[in-house]
Amino acid sequence: MSDHAAAWDLLAESMTNQGLDVEAVKDNIKNHHIETPSWGYANSGTRFKAFPWSGAAQTTREKLEDAAMVHRMTGIASSVALHIPWDVPEDNDYAAVLQYASELGIRIGAINPNVFQDNEYRLGSLGNPDPAIREQGLDHILECCEIMDKTGSDLLSLWFADGTNYAGQDSLLARKRRFEQGLEVVSKHLPADSRMLIEYKFFEPAFYSTDVPDWGTAYAWSLKLGDQAQVLVDLGHHAQAVNIEQIVTFLLDEGKLGGFHFNNRKYADDDLIVGSVNPYELFLIYNELVAAEQSEVEHIRTGAANVAYMIDQAHNVEGKLAPMILSVLNCQEAYAKAQLVPRTRLKELQEEGRVLESHHLLTEVSRTDVRPLLAQVRTEMDVPVDPIGAYFASGYEAQISEERGLSTISGGYQ
Repeated sequence: MSDHAAAWDLLAESMTNQGLDVEAVKDNIKNHHIETPSWGYANSGTRFKAFPWSGAAQTTREKLEDAAMVHRMTGIASSVALHIPWDVPEDNDYAAVLQYASELGIRIGAINPNVFQDNEYRLGSLGNPDPAIREQGLDHILECCEIMDKTGSDLLSLWFADGTNYAGQDSLLARKRRFEQGLEVVSKHLPADSRMLIEYKFFEPAFYSTDVPDWGTAYAWSLKLGDQAQVLVDLGHHAQAVNIEQIVTFLLDEGKLGGFHFNNRKYADDDLIVGSVNPYELFLIYNELVAAEQSEVEHIRTGAANVAYMIDQAHNVEGKLAPMILSVLNCQEAYAKAQLVPRTRLKELQEEGRVLESHHLLTEVSRTDVRPLLAQVRTEMDVPVDPIGAYFASGYEAQISEERGLSTISGGYQ
């Protein structure tokens, strides 16, 4: 018997002894989908410098090819988010984009409008004091609603750089109302059975006030806008030590958790590989998500099933595809660990007020070596047991480096 098989047999026996349904756990892991972003395959950087990477994607077709490679290595990344206008195809032929994605075995995911990079948006987009510029931003977002129809996307992912840098620069009340008016128009143009996810960020690039500064603002607007509007949580968009898992739980119970942009932070919006700095936080977030998936409360369980899991990272110095694969794997590992929490026992300890034992139970699960479980799942899915190793061994990195060369073209970020 191989070392992998022996380790899996021991873990499977332990799971069974804890009352876990081994097959159900494996099925859940197989079906846990992580969307990757087109812009993560292109050159990117900070406001100081974008370092070009040999082989980085320069066209939407190349981004799709890279996303397909990540999916082949992991088996759980079958969709790719597009950023408009970075991913506008030649002749606006979205049918060709859709066809090529299908040929590669992937599909188009969320559509992300860009209302922060044009010179006109110096003072904001939907919050701008100039009505003509607000109209320009709104027209672009409505164009993205049309692109959703053309690509089969059911998610409009909205992030705004809007805000002010100085007290007195603009009326905070006026900016709030401008945003509400613009988002209301957007909500009326969403394709049927689609959602708009409102992302928030507490600072940067605006430093005095940010127009969508926190989850409470996004939540309040999503209530006004109706069932098609929900909140998007980016792990890097919070102040230090904010309890993200508590936000997740609140929004799940309210039916307003729409999705995630996964990444990791040390100081600000670092956009590092998810799980690279604080893997325990990632586990705790997934613990709440899996608890919701297994909830006896129908609306919580249904809401958890519809959460969109997406990566949003800038790989500036570490390559492009390998870090994206690692990001997907880190999410998968955290999800797998959360599947192993003995929830009946944890609930008993919590209700009895046994503080240390409740905490110890959860932390012990977070330390579980789930590599045998993931190896078994990947074997059954016919994907590499070691996706990172398989990627480097595939020769794809050398191939795209030779074919594409070194380009200073970025994926949108300058």
